[in-house]
Amino acid sequence: MRDVFRSDLAQLAGTLVAMAGEVRHALRQATRALLTADQVLAENVLADDEGINAMYRSVEESVYELLARQSPVAGDLRAIITSLHIATDIERMGDLAEHIAKTSLRRKPEIAVPAELHEIFTEMGKVADRMAKKVVSVLAERDATLGAELEKDDDEMDALERKLFKALFESEWQHGIEAAVDTALLARFYERYADHAVNAGKQVVYLVTGAPLGE
Repeated sequence: MRDVFRSDLAQLAGTLVAMAGEVRHALRQATRALLTADQVLAENVLADDEGINAMYRSVEESVYELLARQSPVAGDLRAIITSLHIATDIERMGDLAEHIAKTSLRRKPEIAVPAELHEIFTEMGKVADRMAKKVVSVLAERDATLGAELEKDDDEMDALERKLFKALFESEWQHGIEAAVDTALLARFYERYADHAVNAGKQVVYLVTGAPLGE
């Protein structure tokens, strides 16, 4: 029974790594779609999100089954519950990539982001991708040190968001209210994507070290 339990935990961990890889891919595609008005890429993000949701449901079902069948305690219980929290954050990262893709589709055939903001959103996409890549590694290797690094990356994302909002409120803005609203929401999507990556990293740190999650 113990071998079966360990095998189930390993399978659960593998699903989380796969989910993290998928949401990284989704964000990369969504960013490209956003900056190029690529309808096919945007639609791919929407279609792939169902697969991410299916993996989340698989994690959820596995967690409930393990709790019911094994009645785990101590470290095993922490591993199971933490897996569910991580899966929730990753699933929400996928939803945010989907929101970016939907914004791109809503404004087609025009590019949703004004030309002067392309550089900021390109950088946001790079930071988000770097964070998602770290989440994959953190989950695969149970690397608490790398998980703690995500907060520094998040500071970079926050700085980019502030830079973007500064551009929105400048008197030179000539793109109207609708474009301003879309831009503000897009910035929020990237910022929240980064926040969920940080949360996933914190959960791994907690799993490995048992230290409180903190703020």
